Amino acid sequence: MKLRKLMLILVVLSIALFMVACGSNKKKAPKPDGNVVYRPTWWASQPEPAYVCSYGQGTNASENSSMNTAKANALLEAAQYVEIQVNGMIKTYEEEAGVNDPQILALTQSVVKAISSARFSGTIPGNIETRVVQEKGGTRYKTWTQIKIPKGEINKSVVNNIRNEEALYNQFKASQAFKELEAAVDKY
Repeated sequence: MKLRKLMLILVVLSIALFMVACGSNKKKAPKPDGNVVYRPTWWASQPEPAYVCSYGQGTNASENSSMNTAKANALLEAAQYVEIQVNGMIKTYEEEAGVNDPQILALTQSVVKAISSARFSGTIPGNIETRVVQEKGGTRYKTWTQIKIPKGEINKSVVNNIRNEEALYNQFKASQAFKELEAAVDKY
């Protein structure tokens, strides 16, 4: 009986030593230098499928100015997002329709400029956070804001701009891509 207990203890100790020896070979990942920059927990999320959320940040001497700067930066980000989105939609059309036409490229540029420079109708303010921060120049206000733009409004603008180019519209309408684009607009 004592021999059995002794063997059991030796087996348990052997297993424990083996596990400790294997566990020490793992290297810890190096920690990056610098401090983490603060962002609100809601920053850079897309919580609602019916909206495109864009984000902006602003730091100014007055609270109101920091809020306006943050909003302007959020709208700039939205315009860049829309430009990428529209380019992707037009490129999908070009691939689908098999078109390599300079008119289509001109239409693409025209649509992208019109949509990305347009005022976004139906924008809704999302989350906003303002903090008082101390900087070299003194006390400043730092604001983070979220703006929500209805996807349906963006898609309708794209379709309307394409329809305004009648000759290209007829060619575009015949393609499967246009049917998919209209279905996407109707969904919102």
